[in-house]
Amino acid sequence: MQFLQVRSRQEFFSGAKEALPIVLGYLPIGFAFGVLACNAGLSVLETMLMSLFVYAGSAQFIAVGLLCTGAGAGLIVTTTFLVNLRHLLMSAALLPYLRKIPVPALAALAYEITDESFALSTTILKNREPTFPFMAGLQTTAHSSWVLFSFLGALSSSLLTGIDRLGLDFALPAMFIALLVIQLRGIKTAIVGVISLSISLVIVFSLPGNWNIIIATMIAASTGVFITNDNS
Repeated sequence: MQFLQVRSRQEFFSGAKEALPIVLGYLPIGFAFGVLACNAGLSVLETMLMSLFVYAGSAQFIAVGLLCTGAGAGLIVTTTFLVNLRHLLMSAALLPYLRKIPVPALAALAYEITDESFALSTTILKNREPTFPFMAGLQTTAHSSWVLFSFLGALSSSLLTGIDRLGLDFALPAMFIALLVIQLRGIKTAIVGVISLSISLVIVFSLPGNWNIIIATMIAASTGVFITNDNS
């Protein structure tokens, strides 16, 4: 029993160590969100609780933007729900790696899925057998850093003016670009990446909302499966 406990702690801290790229990426993004949230009228506590219970960077930025326009709760919930529909695809993609983890533990891990943890997990899990302590260490470390940096940003909001001139609003797409580059290994992934980018750009200028994320992901994923099967 003691051996299992030691092993679990080692796995947890190993996962926490792997989360370091996400933590560094969350530093400017979480800080920027904290500042923007307080400027939109949220208190420091409300900002921190939003990062704790919602934990969806793009959805939180969208919600704050809608709050600034005076949007109602119904519109905010509906919009963020549509934006986060991509989590269904991410969960389905991770499932083959996590089949040995019990269902109750999977439910806890599902709450922690973000774009960043998904991108990092799919890269790591190709080379190692996942365990619940490892995944818990990775995801709780990332989540804790998001809450912390949001809190620090909220505390600093009264000291900062002209946040748009600081370039913090580009932190989120910059981190997504970095995570994409990490996964571009070989001609197949490069083709899928180019196709996904092209489709997303076409749709984002053609349809309102965030349908470009879902549609481009589905088409790119299908293309990836077709390329893999065609060459196998």
